[in-house]
Amino acid sequence: MKGDGFRWPQSQAEIERIHRERKRLAVERALHSEFWRRRMPPLDLDRVHEPEMWRRIPVLTKEALREIPPARFHDEFCIAPRTKVVEYWRSGGATGRPLFYPRSAEDMVHNILVFERAFALIGATADDCAHISFPLGVHPVAHLYARAAINLGIGTVWCGAGTNTASETQLELIDQLKPTIWLGMASYGLHLANLAEVKGYDLARSTVKKLLVAAEPLSPVKRQKLERAWGAEVFDHFGMTEAALVAGETTAHDGMRAFTDLWYLEVLDEHGEPVAPGEVGSLVVTALWSNTMTPFLRWSSGDLVSLTPASGGKEPWSVLPVMRHARRTVGFFKVRGVNINHAELEDAMFRDPDVIDFRAEVYNHGGNDVLHLHVETRTAGAGQIAAMIRQTFEVAPEITLLARGTLAREFEANVKAPRFVDKRG
Repeated sequence: MKGDGFRWPQSQAEIERIHRERKRLAVERALHSEFWRRRMPPLDLDRVHEPEMWRRIPVLTKEALREIPPARFHDEFCIAPRTKVVEYWRSGGATGRPLFYPRSAEDMVHNILVFERAFALIGATADDCAHISFPLGVHPVAHLYARAAINLGIGTVWCGAGTNTASETQLELIDQLKPTIWLGMASYGLHLANLAEVKGYDLARSTVKKLLVAAEPLSPVKRQKLERAWGAEVFDHFGMTEAALVAGETTAHDGMRAFTDLWYLEVLDEHGEPVAPGEVGSLVVTALWSNTMTPFLRWSSGDLVSLTPASGGKEPWSVLPVMRHARRTVGFFKVRGVNINHAELEDAMFRDPDVIDFRAEVYNHGGNDVLHLHVETRTAGAGQIAAMIRQTFEVAPEITLLARGTLAREFEANVKAPRFVDKRG
């Protein structure tokens, strides 16, 4: 793969020039949107690249977009006619009604570019073959990775998730077609590993040597569990439907390189002010190039991240800053006054090597909140799980032991693993 096709920025000065020029254009385009004309305060477009002027633009949230009736979304938010739409992308919908974003052909040139960069970051070449287990459908991530791979001469196996191709069949295809890269959500990678163990298939001895995961936070514990099960190198990538791929981990494994030449990224504190470099804050994203259809200005992604300036290097992406994804701003249970972060609960469970998989539910019984853990273990016993949860979160859980493969079968019927369920209404 030739590096000149990836449009890597050559310097921080080039990135800053892009910001000055493209931030103004992004605002000018947004003013063609009925939605933005109602929300936009008076701005001096000659100074809109300046931080204080830029921060006058209100932060955009999914809740604000959901206020638009679905049948009116294109007319109120979008800035190009329906005849210019070449595809639609479905937002995740994990926190409410999903939204469907149209994309133009011009936007797709830039969106495919970032996914081509993704393969460059992990050292993929035309000698590789990629087994793609991201969900196929109106969700964009699977077909974007696949189309980018094809552009680069990389072989592709378009399986989709378990809802598209049964997990047992996917294991057979990995054995028969000999892919070298597996792409999917980390949770599904663990489900495949659990199924392989039951079937007596050693994934660590397969031809897959690299795992590219995205679409959910990846903790160190989940990374280690994936690496052990697959015997492969794990690369974490980060994106969102409102933009595309925003950052990706490289072969150096020193965080994810953020594509700040394509997206203007802000990391803000609870008052909407920028945090210091390297500090954690809420991520706000503006599309600088792929904005001819949907004007995403100052989009609040719902993620807590840190962004550290580049420290140099010889790789073509060395001028890009390093992003680290802390967690989603949503994703916790409050049980008897105790906040239980989903990611922290997942880490606590997966630290126990006896735990294969689990689902956590919270319900109310007799006026009291109950944390109920449905668990599959290798020994078919609960071990020290209850004591560990009490010690870690100061909540005594109910535990139900499940037969091996129960949660994997449930996963087959869902796009994303329903690991955390609040049944309190």
